[in-house]
Amino acid sequence: MAEENVCVLYVIRKMVLMNKEELIKYITENYGVDVEFPWKKYPNNIVFRHRNNKKWFVLIMTVSKEKLGILECGTIDIMNVKCETIMINSFRAENGIYAAYHMNKANWISVALDSSVSDEKIKMLVDISFRLTAPKIRKKKIQNHEIKNNL
Repeated sequence: MAEENVCVLYVIRKMVLMNKEELIKYITENYGVDVEFPWKKYPNNIVFRHRNNKKWFVLIMTVSKEKLGILECGTIDIMNVKCETIMINSFRAENGIYAAYHMNKANWISVALDSSVSDEKIKMLVDISFRLTAPKIRKKKIQNHEIKNNL
């Protein structure tokens, strides 16, 4: 009987998904970036950007549910991430993923941080956004690098 209780407790713990604080910790530890609070008017809104090109790859905000088309009162924590344009509609068809609030809807999505999206999916979306907003390596630089390495 005691073993069953331990198993049930383990399953319940595995179901508790990433919240805002855990996401912030994950991003700072895995991408080597700092937390930025760019707006005095919105002190809980957070931006993560690349150090070298200063492009955002994650924006975390608390918004009213109505702004996402959710027919409930109250607020929700979300993250905005950039994703492949070709994948926007596929992602938006999933539970907890919406048209980007306050960003270009052709390239960005809003992801609810309310346990409706798995940790793995959130991490994958952060990684995609990080990659898509990273500095581009110009073809000429790559060729010059290859020439130097071949000498």
